[in-house]
Amino acid sequence: MNSFAMIAIIGGIILILLFISLPGKLLKWTGQAVMKILIGALFLFFLNAVGNQFGVFVPINFVTSSISGFLGLPGVAALTIIQLYILV
Repeated sequence: MNSFAMIAIIGGIILILLFISLPGKLLKWTGQAVMKILIGALFLFFLNAVGNQFGVFVPINFVTSSISGFLGLPGVAALTIIQLYILV
């Protein structure tokens, strides 16, 4: 066998392995993203439950849940500051 055939076979095997593992990784990333968005919605729910006494209300939608889910508590704080001082 010549070297070109060996490189082609090894490259083909690598591509096959990448395509086999791609759906698993995609499913894992999607699951993690959905979980973070749900956690963000939960953060906002608790913020609204406690902040309602102080006049703080941040709407729970896809964008705010994504921000608070991916950024965590600093994202919730940023949304609260935006709601209180910018969107008055």
